[in-house]
Amino acid sequence: MVIIVEKNTKKHIFKKAKSFEGKTKDEKNTNNSGKLTKSLNRNITIFQSSFSNDDTVIFRKFQNQYSDKIKCCIIIIEGMTDIEHINRRVIEPLQNQVFQRPKSSVNLVDEVQNKVLPVNDVRQSTRLNEMIKAVCYGDTVLLLDGCDVALIISSRGWESRPISEPESGKVVRGPREGFTESIIKNVSLIRRKIKNPNLKFKLMELGKQTHTAICITYIEGIALDSILTELEQRLNRIDIDGILDSGYVQELIQDEPLSPFPTVGSSERPDVVVAKMLEGRVAIIVDGSPFVLTVPHILVESIQINEDYYNHFLFGSFNRFLRAASAIATISIPAVYLAIVTYHQEMIPTQLLISISASLEGVPLPTSLSLIIMMLIFDILREAGTRMPTAIGQAVNIVGTLVLGQAAVDAHLVSSPVIIVTAISGITTFMHPTMIESVVILRLVLIIAASFLGIYGYLIGVILILLHLLSIRSFGVPYMMGLTRLEEHDGQDSWIRAPWWSMTLRPKIIGARNQIRQTSRHNR
Repeated sequence: MVIIVEKNTKKHIFKKAKSFEGKTKDEKNTNNSGKLTKSLNRNITIFQSSFSNDDTVIFRKFQNQYSDKIKCCIIIIEGMTDIEHINRRVIEPLQNQVFQRPKSSVNLVDEVQNKVLPVNDVRQSTRLNEMIKAVCYGDTVLLLDGCDVALIISSRGWESRPISEPESGKVVRGPREGFTESIIKNVSLIRRKIKNPNLKFKLMELGKQTHTAICITYIEGIALDSILTELEQRLNRIDIDGILDSGYVQELIQDEPLSPFPTVGSSERPDVVVAKMLEGRVAIIVDGSPFVLTVPHILVESIQINEDYYNHFLFGSFNRFLRAASAIATISIPAVYLAIVTYHQEMIPTQLLISISASLEGVPLPTSLSLIIMMLIFDILREAGTRMPTAIGQAVNIVGTLVLGQAAVDAHLVSSPVIIVTAISGITTFMHPTMIESVVILRLVLIIAASFLGIYGYLIGVILILLHLLSIRSFGVPYMMGLTRLEEHDGQDSWIRAPWWSMTLRPKIIGARNQIRQTSRHNR
């Protein structure tokens, strides 16, 4: 697989030397469906019929200034092609070149390809379907009069967002770069961090209409062949009209589609993705999406962040413990409060019980309904703040929380403890931005269970959640791996972050092919 070079014009291009094994069904069905002729005008007509009613497709005819027999036409799409590159590297050389008398059309095409065009990526093609697809991708098709072979010239030049720090993963210490919507930039970001020939890339396409480029990347010798094979099989089974974001792929390849827990990881940060690849995971890059997927994905990854590994291991372990505790608290505090206040008042100290009872005086709604309503209002404010511009979103969150909360208490619609519980549960939710959807669902389920059966309903709900977690697999890897065993190196990077000099092995199962991370310990 050949990927990537950067031109002097700072426009990224890439070519695929061989198609990935899993070609799209449309490509298989349309191979050799049309052929070029030796008439330039006829070939132009063929392309015009293929791009009928499309005013963005440009047909530029020109000829060599020294020979009237050298007539050419380039086909490009406006906005997808680097026009300056085409003018300087294609049109100008062809117009000014002094051609030798060609013996055949084949010799003419070879001479143009090898002696005239100062372009890094140019190839011959006789397949109409391949040429049409190249034009749609932003490449240029060059037609020559008297030749039934065309040249496909790499000239992609569409605009893309510059590399910047992702909003979803800001850090105090660590790299400030994040993935963009360009698959080529994303691949280069990974290559910059892993300068090793064992880093492999496999390209394929998904989407019958969008033909979205997908890149599977892994480190040969570390990633398991079984995981890679399973991933390729699942991707090849996808048969959908379009892939507009990596979220499409994530939902279509995950192990438990009905589970609230994600079994496919995602990140906007190259350092996070590379760190997971170094442990044996496989990454999936989707063109048009800044979120890169990683498989397999386990539960412990939800409490791990890249900054844990950049700071002192004691501070990183403390922060990881806080995240683990907040994950349990955010789904448990509302349900436990509801169970104790409604069914188990004897568990509350007398003075606190008197205070809670006084706050409930005059409140018309039961505690369970008040808590559910306030949690839903908080989620509405959170969602509204997320969708609005940053400044307005912050104002909506602050004003909405203060005004609605105080107004609800003053109007005796809800009690003060309900507001406090809602605030604590809501704040701890933001400790896990990748698990917000799971937290919202689980919290609501536990509240409903506690409203019917009290503390017993809460415990039953927790047991069912744990049983569900223990039954989940992500590409054959147990979802709870690293959390249930503390033997040897299993617990060194789960609840705590052990010092680097002691983490000599990669995680079991995921990195089973090559478990040695470093050969010696650093003695202090």
